[in-house]
Amino acid sequence: MSDASIDALAAALDLQTVRVVHQIAEHGSLTAAAEWLGYSQPAVSQQLRRFEDRTGIALVERVGRGIRLTESGRVLARHAQDVATALEAAAGELAELRGLRAGRVRLVAFPSASATLVPRLIASLAAAHPGIDVTYVEAEPPEAVRAVRADQADLAITFSYPGDRDDPHQASARGLDVRIYGDEPMQLVLPAGHAAAASDFVDLGMLRDEPWIAGCPRCRGHLLELAGAAGFVPRIAFETDNFVAVEGMVAQGLGVALLPALALAASPRNAEVVARPTARADVRSLHLVTARGADRVPAVGAMLGVVRRLLPVN
Repeated sequence: MSDASIDALAAALDLQTVRVVHQIAEHGSLTAAAEWLGYSQPAVSQQLRRFEDRTGIALVERVGRGIRLTESGRVLARHAQDVATALEAAAGELAELRGLRAGRVRLVAFPSASATLVPRLIASLAAAHPGIDVTYVEAEPPEAVRAVRADQADLAITFSYPGDRDDPHQASARGLDVRIYGDEPMQLVLPAGHAAAASDFVDLGMLRDEPWIAGCPRCRGHLLELAGAAGFVPRIAFETDNFVAVEGMVAQGLGVALLPALALAASPRNAEVVARPTARADVRSLHLVTARGADRVPAVGAMLGVVRRLLPVN
């Protein structure tokens, strides 16, 4: 292709078309893309037709009652996140020239981080850069990674368990920046009078006959994996995502549980329960997820700087 042809395509390729194609790729339909962008479906269709009229390149094709991206559309979608991030970086650099008196960071993190890590990060960023606006949404890691990919979040704080077959930081995070910033110890939660509570470390095998209280699906899967390695299948009597409720059930002698350290730190101290590390010193890994190159966006870079100061980034 000649330089003139490339220049003509570049001139025709506006940001709005890139955003439309990106959202079609993420959501699978014109209707969903239009809803996410805050436009009507006819307006989105007209945007795509204008591009096709100017270039002769169709970005979508009709399939039955729906649409799908053409090969050209898929090529554009593949570059869309990088384009959006580069434009955010450019806008951010202009803000930086004004002394970071403006900017935004859209943060998403898992529930037990909401009461522990997130308040410290937001408060520290506000103290250093009061002009930066921070929004926060709570979500489990798979949804948090998807939010970054769909440009619904700038920074996700997530976790993963060793050997997790559904680890959201593998294929689903391809093309994003994923940083491991530390390990979080797993703790066995026992009634204060439990025989195993006298030990500094507890072998899961000692609890094979106990009823268990399980948490979120991924946490429950990790419990099953650890118990399997210890030679037993846990008898799960109760299930709840609420870690305060888990401690309450343990305090009433309804079972034992396995919780990450942040969950314990986020809940009120209960004198009727004790927490002990596992004999194998089991942990889960904590991650930061951003779009590739997002640290060039000054507001996001400032938040990452706060994270590095407050947390042990590897």
